[in-house]
Amino acid sequence: MDTKNPSAPLPAQSRIARKNHPDGKPFAGVTHEHVRHTENFTVIGNDLAQHPELSLLAIGLACYIQSVRPGTAVDIKTLAARFPEGPTRIAAALNELEAHGYLLRSRERTATGRIVTRTVSCNRPGHRAAARETAPRRPARRRTDPDEPAPRKRLPAVPQPSCTAPALLQAAVEVLTGLRRHDPRLLLSATDAEHLAPGVAAWLEREVTPTAVRHALTANLPDEPLIRPAALLAHRLAAQLPPPPPFRPPASPVPASRHPLQTCDGCDRAFRAPQPGRCRDCRSEVPTGGRLA
Repeated sequence: MDTKNPSAPLPAQSRIARKNHPDGKPFAGVTHEHVRHTENFTVIGNDLAQHPELSLLAIGLACYIQSVRPGTAVDIKTLAARFPEGPTRIAAALNELEAHGYLLRSRERTATGRIVTRTVSCNRPGHRAAARETAPRRPARRRTDPDEPAPRKRLPAVPQPSCTAPALLQAAVEVLTGLRRHDPRLLLSATDAEHLAPGVAAWLEREVTPTAVRHALTANLPDEPLIRPAALLAHRLAAQLPPPPPFRPPASPVPASRHPLQTCDGCDRAFRAPQPGRCRDCRSEVPTGGRLA
């Protein structure tokens, strides 16, 4: 009696969805067999497809309108000719879509004087108005004339000399205009040279020779084209500015010129004086108020 009967039927099992049912599919409700679209498709939001207040005709009509190309006629007469529903039902469906913000209709007058209805389809009602309210307003850009040249970018600041002597600035301009002989890419305009001249003058003022300034500005230039050569030169003038020369005490004053040698009329001794006469000793021997014989 302890031996089990292998031929006895198995007890019945309950068919629980996704557990005992073959393929794991439920008995009721819809199942989806989706194929990914790669062309000729339209994205429809669930807020429209499952709208709780719109009629089925309005939802279908909105899906059709969102799927057509811009410029397609979607007036009542055209839609009534396209679908089996009559003009009355289509007009009611369009009113539903307009009431819920999926359609915006306005009447406009064309250039020829004809009045037409302009229809705008919105897949997310209120989204565009909310974006306009929350988006920060940017300052309006000044519209320039197409023939007007683009505004010129400002060059970096350059060192300023302590003395703006015309000769010093002229020497600085000569250094700048000679850079193109070493590299044709360093061809400067008159405006650029005027801006850079004080920086070169500051170098010359610090006892840097024009040759040394020219070498500092032209050495190790990049191989690619120079879009703004003046900006590169301004950066080098400021970044590589040498220190001022060491302090030097002022030179001692030039001694006064020495008088020529004269021969004393009394003792024939030589002495220095601006004019001929007697030396100091002979003049001291003369009595006060006396006369020489």
